[in-house]
Amino acid sequence: MCNKSCNCISDILNVIYLLQKNAVTSDDCIDSCGRPTLGQFACLYYNTRPVILYTCNSNGQVAWSAPTTRVAEPEAFSTVFRIEKIDGCCATFRVLIANEDGTYTGTDSFFTINLECICAIRCLGDTLVENI
Repeated sequence: MCNKSCNCISDILNVIYLLQKNAVTSDDCIDSCGRPTLGQFACLYYNTRPVILYTCNSNGQVAWSAPTTRVAEPEAFSTVFRIEKIDGCCATFRVLIANEDGTYTGTDSFFTINLECICAIRCLGDTLVENI
C-alpha cells in the first residue's frame, strides 16, 4: 500500500543528493602540520551515502531489491542503492554491490521508483563508491 505523500522521504533524499553532488576530491591533501582541517581522517573523501529503501505490505516493511546487472543471467540482487536523480516524488537510484571490505561498487543497473510507495529509508555509513 502506497503513501499519499512522499514529502518526508523526498526531503531526506534531496539532502543526500545535494551532499553527493557537491562532494569534491582534494588531490592536494596534505597530511602534515600545515593541513587546513582538523581530525584524524581529514583527508578521507566520500561521494556516497548508501541507502536501503523499504516498502510496506500486509506483512510489514520489506527491503526493496533490484538486479545488479542489466542482463537477466545470472540474476543477482542488492538492497543497497545510491540516489542519482530526484524529481518531486520520482527518484532514480543506482544499484550498489557490497564488497567484502565494507565498501561498495557502483553498477550499471538503475531503477526509478515512485517515492509514494516507499514507507521507510535507512541510511548507511558514508563511503567512497567506485564506478560512478
